[in-house]
Parts: sequence; C-alpha cells; structure tokens
Amino acid sequence: MNPCPYRKQCGSCSGMNEEYDLTLKRKREEVRQLTGTQMVEPVIGMKDPTHYRCKVFAAFHKNRRNQMTAGMYEEESHTVVPVIDCAIQHPLANKILQQICHIADSMHLDAYDEDRGTGTLRYVYIRVSHALNKAMVVIVIGSRELPGSRYFVQQLHQHCPDVSTIVLNWNHGSNSMVLGPKFKTLWGPGTIEDRIGDVRFRISPQSFYQVNPEMTQVLYQKALEMAKIKETDTVLDACCGIGTISLLASRQAKQVVGVEVNAMAVQDAITNARINGIHNARFYAADAGEYLEECGETFDVVLMDPPRSGLSQQFCDALLKMKPQRAVYVSCNPETLGRDLKILGSGYQVKKIVPVDQFPWTKHVETVVMMSRAE
Repeated sequence: MNPCPYRKQCGSCSGMNEEYDLTLKRKREEVRQLTGTQMVEPVIGMKDPTHYRCKVFAAFHKNRRNQMTAGMYEEESHTVVPVIDCAIQHPLANKILQQICHIADSMHLDAYDEDRGTGTLRYVYIRVSHALNKAMVVIVIGSRELPGSRYFVQQLHQHCPDVSTIVLNWNHGSNSMVLGPKFKTLWGPGTIEDRIGDVRFRISPQSFYQVNPEMTQVLYQKALEMAKIKETDTVLDACCGIGTISLLASRQAKQVVGVEVNAMAVQDAITNARINGIHNARFYAADAGEYLEECGETFDVVLMDPPRSGLSQQFCDALLKMKPQRAVYVSCNPETLGRDLKILGSGYQVKKIVPVDQFPWTKHVETVVMMSRAE
C-alpha cells in the first residue's frame, strides 16, 4: 500500500509507517500487556485494510484561496487538515466530501468560525451502508439556517445519486461534540439501512454502529461463537446500541434482553426487531448497571459491549452477584478491559482472548473475551 500523503499531518493512521503484519503483532502484544495475560490469540486482520471506514466525520474550513475544504483535525490540535482522498475512508464518502465542497463554493457558503461564531457549514457526518452502497449525509451548521437548502439537496443528490437521505443538524455548542441535539430531515427517510448476514439494521444519525462493517461481522461471529448460546438460554446484551448483537443472538437463544442508555438507539433496536420479524428480543432504555441490579431476572449468558470507558463498578458488582454461567466481553479499549477483567476475576475465569482489527493502520483494536463462571 502507498503511504497516505496526509498521515504526518492528520496523525490518525500512525500504523501506516510499518508493515500491516507488524501492526497486528504490535496490537497483540499491547493487548497482552494491558490485560496482564499471555492468553491472547493472534489478531484477526483484514485482507485489504483500506477504505474500510463507513462512518466519517469531517470539519469544514476555507483555505487561503477562499475555497471550501473538508478534513480531519490535526492530531492534538484544532487545525483542519484538508483530505481529498483518505486511504481508510469508504470511496463513496470521499466522493461525497469533495462534492459538498464544490456545492458550497458554487453557493458561496462560508465555513463556520468557532472563535467568532460566524459562518454556516461546521461539520459533515457520512454513514455508508456497506451492504447497499448507499449513504446518509448529516450536514451540521452553526448558523440559524442553511441558505438555499433545497438547491443544496438537489445538487448533492444529482451529483451523488447514492446518497439516500440528507439530514440537517444544528450545533451551536463550544465543546468538541460534532452533532447537536436538533435534527431535521431534508430529504429521504432520515435513516439508513445496513445488514450483517441476513439481519437488517436501521441506523439513525444519533445511533452507534461500528465503523468497519466487514470486520464487525467477524467480531460478532466470534463473540457469539464464544457465548455458546443454547436454544434454552436467556441472554442479556448490555450496551446493546441498535440491537446488532442482540438480534444476531436471538437466532440461537430462547430470549434476548437488550439494554442501552441511548433512548434513540433503543427505538432503532425495537424497529430492527420488527422489520426482521424477531419476536424473542426486547429492549430497554436504561443504564446497564442499574438494570442488572434492579431487574430481578436471571440470565444464562451476558454479552457486554461498552464504550471506551468500559464497564461501571455497579455493573461489575451486579454481574458478580448474579453469576450467569457465561459472559462475553467485547472491548474497544484494552486498557479499561484489563481493569474490568481484574474486577471480574473474583467470579470469572478468562478462557479465551481474541483481538479483531476493526481499525487498521490506527492504534485502536477491538478485543473479544470469553469468560466462564468460576466454580
């Protein structure tokens, strides 16, 4: 693979300076060190670790020639690095970014200036459906309105017919959040659909869905393989998001309960169960630790896929008290994974650890851990 010309400025793809096989070995060693065990299998990598990223955030900026550009922030700064053809972003996302900049220039739209609070275009969020090769585009503005929004939508759809929906978002905040709380659908359904195997998933702008669909299927298959779910089992999916693992697990289990703190994601999960004709999965909008502590139910298997911050102490305590037979931990942060495994070590034995390279060329790695109740 040819080195990305932006890698030194952007800093996202720090692993691009070494051979991919060496990157996988380095990530395996990192997981070993942070989990404190040599029981870590080789990292499952991609055959082609390029253009895998189907979730893209970009910031707008005007260059010295007063042309609209879009790109990522330089590492540890707020300087926008214009990126024309990112090596890890989906080709459709790259095309859409370029076209939005052309349209913005033709309409004389300004980039939002965070210091002055002036301008219009602040960010864009693009979600590409790997299965359907369609895209959802969320335009984030810092102004009260998007001037010429109808023309903007018409031009974008004309030049990028694979865009299936366009959503407007308002963000007037001064923090690092990309999306603000207010959304308006300008065209299309306001959501996008993707598939893992034969299960369909509706994704809204606010909902979490993995950035690398190809390796997500590998990741979840590995998690379900470790869970060894039987048709008599009741399964808890903690931090279930839009129900991805829950609905895949429902094909094997008697009953699946998904718990997620994001209420919008829970609505997507309920819809996803309905459109797939799945009736043995139910979902609750709640903190996973509070739910497990107060639900009064027992589970044979617990699946956990928390954010980078890992599991809460409340959840770990409730899990140790309930003592389900098997638990599978899907982690995007080896550091918090190592911390949580130490806490859960009083009641569970780690049987298997498999890292999966969801984020080639970056420092990040997903890890799946199989645990069984210590007798």
